[in-house]
Amino acid sequence: MLNILKSRFHQGYRTNCFPEQIPVVADRLRGRPVMDATKCPAGCAACASACPVDAITLASGKPVLDLGRCLFCPDCSDACPTDALTFTTEHAMATRRREDLTVRDHEIYKLGCALEAKILDIFQRSLRFRVVSAGGCNGCEVEVNVLTTLVWDLSRFGINYVASPRHADGLIICGPVTTAMQLAVKKTYDAVPDPKIVVALGACAISGGPYRGHVEQTDGAANSVPVDLYIPGCPPHPLTILDGFLRLLDRVKPEKS
Repeated sequence: MLNILKSRFHQGYRTNCFPEQIPVVADRLRGRPVMDATKCPAGCAACASACPVDAITLASGKPVLDLGRCLFCPDCSDACPTDALTFTTEHAMATRRREDLTVRDHEIYKLGCALEAKILDIFQRSLRFRVVSAGGCNGCEVEVNVLTTLVWDLSRFGINYVASPRHADGLIICGPVTTAMQLAVKKTYDAVPDPKIVVALGACAISGGPYRGHVEQTDGAANSVPVDLYIPGCPPHPLTILDGFLRLLDRVKPEKS
């Protein structure tokens, strides 16, 4: 027992200081991309052609990136001949509205804002989520679980995961919601007491991801239940997920970025 206590003393404090301080992330992290269309050669559509999930479209000759579809692979940035499209290490990407998940030329990205005051007053100090695996690859679920580890310690914010939707305040939906899971998702949503919130986590839950358009899935959670928070990524980094949760609870102020 003394050896255990001694070892714990030497380990020190391991939980990061987010949101007061941003943890150091690896340079290889592909976070929120930036677009500089002034660098795009006339008529160039290399990035759109390279995207495996059609996340990039052209509007008036300018590329528009939909983070709800984006898999954060480097195909588009690798194909760009002028580095007009690059990925940064910026973690903050969660939004309240689906239409805000777009990256345009020098346009301000609209980050998520807090819940409405009446609902926020209920959830601000204690928030319980039921995680629903709705047909994905389990990558998003892994990152969700990482938040419960010592380094992230999700419970210090009063946020926890529960086994029953009847004990939950909301749902975290991972996966594209397959046709086999659609009824289960709706029943789980109905079992959560009002008021309730829904988080669509990852490209699959937002848009169907790489499975978009397949007959055996429904192209994301919003086609089955109302969604209050969209967290893009494939899968999202734990920092991106936690940032989204805290913005929803007004613990991180939405800044212009």
